Amino acid sequence: MIVLSRRWPLLRRVATLLLSALLMAWAAITLTFLAIHLAPGDAVTAVMGESSNPDLRAQVEHDWGLDRPLGVQYLHYLTDLAHGDMGYSYVRGEPVTHILFGDQLSATARLAGVALVFVVVIAPILAVLTAGHRNWLARTVSGIELSFASAPTFWIGLILIWIFAFTLRVLPVTSGNELQRLILPGLTLALPIAAVLAQVMRGGIEKALEQPFVVTARSRGSGETSIRLRHGLRHSMLPAATLAGWAVSGLLTGTVVVEEVFGRAGLGTVTVQAVTYKDLPVVLGVALLTAVIYLAVTMLVEIAYVWIDPRLKETSR
Repeated sequence: MIVLSRRWPLLRRVATLLLSALLMAWAAITLTFLAIHLAPGDAVTAVMGESSNPDLRAQVEHDWGLDRPLGVQYLHYLTDLAHGDMGYSYVRGEPVTHILFGDQLSATARLAGVALVFVVVIAPILAVLTAGHRNWLARTVSGIELSFASAPTFWIGLILIWIFAFTLRVLPVTSGNELQRLILPGLTLALPIAAVLAQVMRGGIEKALEQPFVVTARSRGSGETSIRLRHGLRHSMLPAATLAGWAVSGLLTGTVVVEEVFGRAGLGTVTVQAVTYKDLPVVLGVALLTAVIYLAVTMLVEIAYVWIDPRLKETSR
């Protein structure tokens, strides 16, 4: 009975998270569905043009189910989705599942993975090196972080291309192997997110350095670097983990701009094409995939909180 009483809050928390994830996924689908239908224009005109044959247009609308009432289209989509059917692309004529989970997803995943590595490396290094300092280096780094955090992603990409590809000629934009071609777009995607996380982690480290246990560690002869890495960095991970969902959503949405700037194939390119042609099944599929990834990361962060700060384990009992 004691074991069950201790496990019950955790099971209840997991059930609450799963229910919230289901509701948020449904909300993402519903809002996207309404946004596409309320936007000016229609899918048939976008694909076939203004001067399309009326009979052919009517046949296409019937084939795509667009001649039915909006509520019927919505319920039909939810019913098909419940059976694992995400529909067919109006433009490509392929199943949406093939588009989302084929080469496009792997290309975007590689780009997001490289960007994530840059974020994980850059943010902690900047935070550890500058936390607690008020010298010219710390002020310069803080100013650079603010610039990257507020600059448009496409502007960062163009500046990096100009410096490293055209001026220094050390990194390719389109030629070279896959890893070389991922460095510039990965940096473009990572720098704004790393800048924000570095600022958050710096604040966490500075707060940790003021705690009594740091004074105790110093009295025992621990070096400043050891204190920052063992105590400061770990305590800064909790506020940084809170932004993990935002960071992942930034990586996913940022790929739309980055893939366009660098001419890369991926879900970003698919999304731009789908929105342009009002390809509803693809847009809904991208929205659902993004929501599921975001919610999965959020749930993992909830679990990671206990590892980062074991005191939370006691409060959840």
